[in-house]
Parts: sequence; structure tokens; C-alpha cells
Amino acid sequence: MVSQTSTNEDKYISSVLILGGGSAGLLAALTVKCMLPQYRVVLVHSQEIGVIGVGEGTTAVFPAHLFGTLGIPKERFYREAQPTWKQGIRFLWGERGDYFYDFGFQYDLQYPGMSKATGFYCDQECTDLNDVCAMMQDGKAFASGPLNKPLIKGEYAFHIENEKLVRCLTNIAIEQGVIIEEDTLQHAEQDDLGITALHFTSGRIHHADLYIDASGFRSELIGKALGVTRNSFSKALFCDRAVIGGWTREEEPLQAYTTAETMDAGWCWKIEHENFINRGYVYSSKFISDEDALAEFKKANPKINATRVVKYLSGRMERNWEKNVVAIGNSSGFVEPLEATSLAQIIFASRWLVELLKQQQHRATAAGRERYNREMGRAWDEIRDFLAFHYKFNTLRDTAFWKHCQEHTHLGEFQEFFEMYQKIGPAPELVNALPFKPNIYGIEGYLAHLIGMKVPFHARHEPTAEEKTLWQKHRRKSRLIASAALTSEEALAAIRKPEWSWK
Repeated sequence: MVSQTSTNEDKYISSVLILGGGSAGLLAALTVKCMLPQYRVVLVHSQEIGVIGVGEGTTAVFPAHLFGTLGIPKERFYREAQPTWKQGIRFLWGERGDYFYDFGFQYDLQYPGMSKATGFYCDQECTDLNDVCAMMQDGKAFASGPLNKPLIKGEYAFHIENEKLVRCLTNIAIEQGVIIEEDTLQHAEQDDLGITALHFTSGRIHHADLYIDASGFRSELIGKALGVTRNSFSKALFCDRAVIGGWTREEEPLQAYTTAETMDAGWCWKIEHENFINRGYVYSSKFISDEDALAEFKKANPKINATRVVKYLSGRMERNWEKNVVAIGNSSGFVEPLEATSLAQIIFASRWLVELLKQQQHRATAAGRERYNREMGRAWDEIRDFLAFHYKFNTLRDTAFWKHCQEHTHLGEFQEFFEMYQKIGPAPELVNALPFKPNIYGIEGYLAHLIGMKVPFHARHEPTAEEKTLWQKHRRKSRLIASAALTSEEALAAIRKPEWSWK
């Protein structure tokens, strides 16, 4: 007699139904269809289900996936999505009060002639540590190349308005063969092996071999139908609301970075779109009321017009692949309303799913699900722990919220890593203390914030006179490149000229 589990594992997968549109559903659909073109991919979304829509920021993973993995032409994406560039993040944060974090290397490197890694020379200043950092500080986006054209290369990311991104991805998905329908889920039919059919209000009934739950916080399939529970991140992340607003850009320079600014009971983002500035205050309702948060938000941003409040709980699903349902996007996990990390996780989850299906000859096996759940759970937990560093060591404001963060934020799997940092500082050997290798942010991500916030360590280094001279020489070189670099406005104007070519 064949068991039900064996029957489930022997089922060949050739069709996928994605419940939910937005960036999560569309990126999942495109990834599956582009990498597994033989699959029938259907996406069903409902206008009744809203999206956070805070204005997307991305990491460098996003353009690499779109242009490299999916093969989307750059000309088309820039024309339809109209992104601006993001070279990193400016943090108004920590004891230092102001530092930059880019997608390259600032601290996990050692210049010729220097006896230590760069992090040992940043007691006073951590500016001009590389070309990109210097350009962000100088209000520039890209280095200047031949004929004063921008050199758009390296590890860069985007700022994209959500509506434009969704419209662009929808058009491309349809052309790639994804079937997109607008409908609202009525109920899910299931048996011991998982979902057997989805019933919609239009009367349609959809069947698939595999279902992707991209229904956002509602978690219609993984949570409501299959009953998978959510693990809370409340011991590390205390914010649970965000007030969001913005204004039409006037004379403000278009910066090539996201800004993260410390507030009394949380922090405020600033996303740079070409014609709009998006702002949002992420805060803890235990430390400030909605009314007081709005007042603080408006005082810091007097140009803001209409605002809205988003309530959320941070955490992730105990299992992200249950039976024949895979959760991707906010239905899988959520940390905070700024989208860069979420988009990177959507891509990571979609790629992992496709690779596992390939390895398993397009069958869902117990071993494959176990591996997927282990990797996704670890990824979400690392995101939680990485953000915990931001909160625990931010001493810029002496408020009840930030005191609570300093005293009660758990560093999770990275506690021993931090203890090692306290002993040896930003030494190359610190990489051995990382609990996961490889990991999402690398040693560079953690050093950027520990050194940026001037978190102390015992193994101090007093530079020699020769090292000080060499250190300033390296910084001057980056400043020189930044002084001749192009602004975002100049780079946008260049790529819109008829003679521009992405080849």
C-alpha cells in the first residue's frame, strides 16, 4: 500500500498557482516562469487586498536578479519602472550620529602598507572609506567615464515607486506567459496532502500542483488554511507601527541613498524618487501614541501632506513550505515596512524554490521541504538579528524607547559574534565567529554598523605616522573620484539621451 506521504512526494510538479499580486507575487511568478518555462504559472490577485506600498527601496540583489537571472532588458525596465539609484544608506544613528553603509567593502579590507584592516583607523572619522562612500557623501551617484558618461556598474540598487514597479512587472510577466487574473479567494479546499483547489468569488475553481502564498499579512493558504503558526520577533524588534507620508519633490537634490534617521520612539526612512520624496516613521506603540508619533513626524517633515498608519507584527512562519504550499513575501515573514530587505528575501526564496525543484526532478520531497524551511527560517532569523544590532547600539537619543532597546534587545544567534568583536575588534579573524557561513550581509554588514555607531572594542590600535599618511592618501583618492562624479540627475539625463546604450 502506498502511503499518502509517498504519493505526495511522487507527484510531478508542472503547474504553479500564485495567490496574490504585488511585488512578492510578481517576482515569484517571473522567477518560476523564466527559470522553469515549461511550468504553467497562474497568478490570481485581488484589488480588495491592499499593499503596504511605501515606495520600494531595494538592495543590490534586485538589479542583479532582474537583469542577470531573469534577463529583463535594462532599457525597458528603466523606461517603464523609472527607478532612481541607491548606492547605500545614510544612517543618522549611534554615537557618531552620521555614517554611510554601501553594498561594497569599507571595513573588511586592508590597504597596502597598513598593518590593520580599515576599521581600526576609524575612531575619529569613517568617511571617504571607498569611492562609493565618498560619492554618497558628496551627493553623487556614479563615477564619470569617457565623454563624461556615468559608469553605471558595481553593486548598486534602486528606489522605485511601488505602482510603477508593479505595472512594469505585470507587463513583463504576461509577455513571459504568466496567466494573470483578478479575483478574490472565497475558500480553499484541502485534504491531508494540502490544498486541492481554490474557489473564487467569480465562481472560478483553480487547481495546481504547487501553490505559492503571496497574500501578504493575511497568509490565506499557509496560515489560515494549513494552520502554520508565526514565530514572533518581539524580543529583538519592538516597533509595531509606521506612519507614512511624503511630498512632491521641489528643489531638494536627488540623493543616491536611502536615509535612516533616529526618532524618539523608532526611526524614519527617506526614499528618493525622481518626483516624490517618501517618508515613514517606524515606531513602537508601547512608547508613543499614534497622535504623538504623527506630531513628531510632521515636525521633522513639515512638507508632508496626507499620512496613513500601518500596523504590523514582526515575525516569520514556523515553516515556509507546508505540504503543497510555499509562502513568499509578507505571508512568509515581516520585519519592518521598508521594502529593501523584503524584496531581497522574496528573490532569495523564489530562487531557492526553483533550484530545489530542479534538484528534485520537479517533485516535492520531504527532504526538499525540510531543507527549504531550514534555509528560509535561518534567513529570516538572521535578518532579525542584523536589525537587532541597529537598535541595541544606537545611543543617539536618550529616550525611554532607545534605553529599552539597549537593555532588552536580543542579538540571537549573533551574541557570541558580538562578544568576539568586543575582544578583537574589526580584525579579519572575526569572520570565524559568524554563526552562518555564507550569510546574507557578510562580515562587512555587521562591521559597518558596529564601527559606524562607534561600538567599543578592546584591541585598540594606534596608527604610526606612516600609516596616518597612507590612510589620508587613500581617502583623498576616493574624494578626488567623488568630486568628478555625476549626480543622480545628471546620470538620469544621460541614460535618456537617444545615443545612450546599455551594452
